[in-house]
Amino acid sequence: MKLRLDIWTGVLVVTVAVAAVLLIWPLSGIFWASFIDNSTGDVTLANYARALGHPFYQTALINSLIVGFGGMLGATLLGIPLAVLTTRYVIFGRDLLSTLAVLALVSPPFIGAYAWIMMLGQNGFLRAPLAEIGIAVPSIYGFFGIILVFSLKFYPFVYLLTASGLGTISASVEEAAEGLGAGTWRRFFTVTLPLVFPAVSSGALLAFVLSIADFGTPSIVGGRVRVLATTTYNLYTSELGGNPGLGSATSIVLIVVSMTVVALQRWAVRRRNVAGALIRKPVPVRLRPLRSAAAHGLCYAIVLISSLPSLVVIYTSFRRTSGPVFQSGFGFDSYVRILREVPHVIGNSFNYSLIAVLLIVMLGTLVGYILARRETAVAGALDSLLLIPYIVPGVVMGLAFVVVFNVPPLELTGTATIIVLMLFIRRLPYAVRASASMLKQIKGNIEEAAISLGASPGHAFLRITMPLMLPGIVAGALMSFITAINELSSSLILYVGRTMTMPVRIYLSVLDGEFGTAAALSTILLATTGIAVYAVFWLSGRKESAFV
Repeated sequence: MKLRLDIWTGVLVVTVAVAAVLLIWPLSGIFWASFIDNSTGDVTLANYARALGHPFYQTALINSLIVGFGGMLGATLLGIPLAVLTTRYVIFGRDLLSTLAVLALVSPPFIGAYAWIMMLGQNGFLRAPLAEIGIAVPSIYGFFGIILVFSLKFYPFVYLLTASGLGTISASVEEAAEGLGAGTWRRFFTVTLPLVFPAVSSGALLAFVLSIADFGTPSIVGGRVRVLATTTYNLYTSELGGNPGLGSATSIVLIVVSMTVVALQRWAVRRRNVAGALIRKPVPVRLRPLRSAAAHGLCYAIVLISSLPSLVVIYTSFRRTSGPVFQSGFGFDSYVRILREVPHVIGNSFNYSLIAVLLIVMLGTLVGYILARRETAVAGALDSLLLIPYIVPGVVMGLAFVVVFNVPPLELTGTATIIVLMLFIRRLPYAVRASASMLKQIKGNIEEAAISLGASPGHAFLRITMPLMLPGIVAGALMSFITAINELSSSLILYVGRTMTMPVRIYLSVLDGEFGTAAALSTILLATTGIAVYAVFWLSGRKESAFV
């Protein structure tokens, strides 16, 4: 095969080099560290023997699977009914429901965790009223709290993907099943659900992977429940002066669990590859009054309950405080306090995220072009390689960066650079996917015509293609910014005092009982996220699928 030496070959080489330095090298470093004995430096399998054989770590693994499948099941049970009701029936305010669901999705899960403590903790303001009407709520600390937060946090993945899948099913297919005598439930389980199984399973997969990877929620509401993410972090912090071999081993176990579930999902989709032709797009039908009221009640209940933590956080941020203690009345005490004591964490979050997004847009746009326009083996391998940041938990990536970037020649630990590079590589796939998706809607013969008239490939891209794909580029940049500014798990491992970010400060404030400070910073984070979400909606023509 003849190698084409042009600008895109150069971009491909640079991208492979970046992936090698920021993905392959750190992960191979942590893989190698998992075989090193912390005390002697010898190569050993003892770390894996302990990680898989000791009851303490076995419990952490089992607990991770429990919260992962629990969060996945809860997200599925909430997401599928909401998708079916809003696509098959007339539900007033559907756009509002979708917007609120997306806001719940992109807000940090640890904010929801601490908001539920304020609502259902030992002194939560909802616990006593619920008890008075005979509703006994389990303790928010433990499996119940973790799975509750994950279910309400990640159900929008299932909802958005399933709703998109339902929109591609021809109405004639379901009508044919109904004509053959299938009732509503039988038609759904035998016809509709198999057709949208790939979409449902993809949303469920995202819920599972993100549930077992999340660090903040189990740390805040987990109580005595140990999961692999928190165990890995604790192993790292307790072994700060040496080679964290056991922490590396638990990290590899966490990666293997995630990749195994991804492989199982893809296998299940291939086995149930049911497809239908979109002959006639389904039209939402109007329900009878009683059923319509029940459907509206269920839809709004799901979305409003998932939005409740954000509303509680905003409300709490305006409560008057005296140190860590809330007082009666309202004011800006918490905002004044953060501006006086920790203004640098706000600046750090915006500066690091914006720098990372600038790098993401510069490289992600070009890589998206390669993936969309050049169907080569190298491009396909690069596409698969860029899926790694989706699968590898932030705690693991943070630990991997510490392992390889803590020694010369790239001694970056403790600097702002290492946090920016982490945000860049973890959020690069958003811009790549957005650009590639936009390019698939733009015919390649436009560029070919420009090149045939004498323009170079790079010039044709800059003058013709790039302006056409600008909305996708900006949407991808905004999604990268949303997720970067909310990043906690990797930042918690990489930060030092001067490089602390808002998510890290919020997490530490919650642990210290500084709920006013946490609420004020969370509100700033939520407001920033909300503005970015609105911008993505506007740019994508209100396509909720842009967020997944």
